[in-house]
Amino acid sequence: MENFDLLSIGDASMDVFMNPTESETLCRIDTKECLIAFSYGEKIPVRNLEFSIGGNAANNAIGTRRLGISTGIVLTLGADNVGDMIVKRLKDEAVDATYIIQQPATSSNYSTIINYSGERTIFVYHAPRSYEFPVKLPTPPWVYLTSMGESFRPFFIHMADWIRKNPQIKLAFNPGSWQMRANFEDIKDITSLTYLIFVNREEAEKLTGLGESSGRERELLIALSKLGPKISVITDGSKGSFAYDSVNGKFFKVGVIPVDAYERTGAGDAFGSGMLAALIHGRVIEEALIWGTCNSASVIGYTGSQRGLLKFDEMNAWLARAQSSGVTVTQF
Repeated sequence: MENFDLLSIGDASMDVFMNPTESETLCRIDTKECLIAFSYGEKIPVRNLEFSIGGNAANNAIGTRRLGISTGIVLTLGADNVGDMIVKRLKDEAVDATYIIQQPATSSNYSTIINYSGERTIFVYHAPRSYEFPVKLPTPPWVYLTSMGESFRPFFIHMADWIRKNPQIKLAFNPGSWQMRANFEDIKDITSLTYLIFVNREEAEKLTGLGESSGRERELLIALSKLGPKISVITDGSKGSFAYDSVNGKFFKVGVIPVDAYERTGAGDAFGSGMLAALIHGRVIEEALIWGTCNSASVIGYTGSQRGLLKFDEMNAWLARAQSSGVTVTQF
């Protein structure tokens, strides 16, 4: 692709999914804490084992590409078999891999995901690395910046400088776990340049310092927008999603499609890629929220973060399904 609609920037990994057959949950009702317990020192039978590539940037790139967006990806991987498999998978999905860098003598990211009762527990290995900012990047209309490992800060500094030099680019930002753990000063320049931010409720509460926000969604969205984003989107699991268009002063809420969740890995990424693809296609925010909802509902019906990602010609059927289920976008 010579002209991209979107560059997805962040991390990718190899994921292995396990469904154990012998386990029990221990729930402490007073703290709402749930634990999965395994017999110590025992061999635990696994019902099935599946491998997939994952990582927020890879999920976004494949998700938007399937929805008709010309997407390139910027990654720093290890020069190992895992890295080679990630590159092949992205190319198979017609994602442009020109700006993938594989560093010699380094390893790639790897995750083990335990699926239990439709929810997932993830063991994540972030390979130690220095992220390389490509010497020359194209300047597409949109850039999606997402999760990177502990050493993300130098890359984010380059990223902020690049966006300032190319103010026509609309930046979508989905911070990962290391960005959320860092001091806000380390991501402040990025949030101030962000056009569209995707976070879940807990992340929004942490970023804004607002604390418990149940029933205060408007206040939470306004606080998030004050960090820089023109459009703020907060996902909240079975409660649906909320959005705020600060330019027009409009608040939106959308519910979820009633589907049985088989495995929830990648639900947030699917929502983001669905909504972002719709916006790039020129759809309004209300339509984009439904696209995100449909994509997320499809993904949780499968193992892994990518198998259920919708293709462009599948979206209309899901939009009809959402409508028949009474899923609509309302202003509040």
